[in-house]
Amino acid sequence: MSAGIDLNSDLGESFGHWVLGDDEAMLDLVTSANVACGFHAGDPSTLRRTTAQAACRGVAVGAQVGYPDLLGFGRRFVDVEPAALADDVVYQLGALDGMCRVAGAAVRYVKPHGALYNTVVHHEVQARAVVAAVRDYDPALAVLGLPGSALLRAAEDAGLRAVPEFFVDRGYTPEATLVPRSERGALLHDAAAVTERVLRMVTDGVVRAIDGSDVRMSAESMCVHGDSPGAVEMATAVRTALVDAGVPLRSFVAA
Repeated sequence: MSAGIDLNSDLGESFGHWVLGDDEAMLDLVTSANVACGFHAGDPSTLRRTTAQAACRGVAVGAQVGYPDLLGFGRRFVDVEPAALADDVVYQLGALDGMCRVAGAAVRYVKPHGALYNTVVHHEVQARAVVAAVRDYDPALAVLGLPGSALLRAAEDAGLRAVPEFFVDRGYTPEATLVPRSERGALLHDAAAVTERVLRMVTDGVVRAIDGSDVRMSAESMCVHGDSPGAVEMATAVRTALVDAGVPLRSFVAA
């Protein structure tokens, strides 16, 4: 527990007049921000504003890369050629890194979004394509993903830092994967129950799966989705509980 843990959130997902989540409030609570890059969500003004606000608060910025699927919010699988997927990731990294540069910051890590995140848990080819893009862009960048995923294995094989992640507000299967959003129990809304679950994961390395079984879990970062109902309240409850339990909160890419 003394080593501390990172609290991250998916931010910068508003588009034009459509506002999703309370990014400013979440940036006061998290230590790392997974910022959309314009493919699944986010417009240039939103991305520039979000990266600037993160920089002002000392919050680490990560590029949340996804499929080119604005209509589906990046939650639909795309059967894309690996070279094209790698190009898409490099393109998104460059866009967000440009916004970071004018804010006096930089992209520090990469996290896939939505369908791409779930795909690279098992899809070896797409996982390697994402990792190749990160390595080619900047091998100093960390890669954030599901523990035991093809993505993190590929990152380690490529010499990149692989960071395992736990989801505060998502249900888990007995295989330690995320319950699909289309199924019951995929999303968690009870802040008190979620907070108890987080503390158990941090102290005992165990999370209760959807079937009632206990699953071993180890993570350096935990995610609260910024677009979930009550996200600010949940993030506040989780942060308060961790601080009260003496668990230091710090970004996994902090110097």
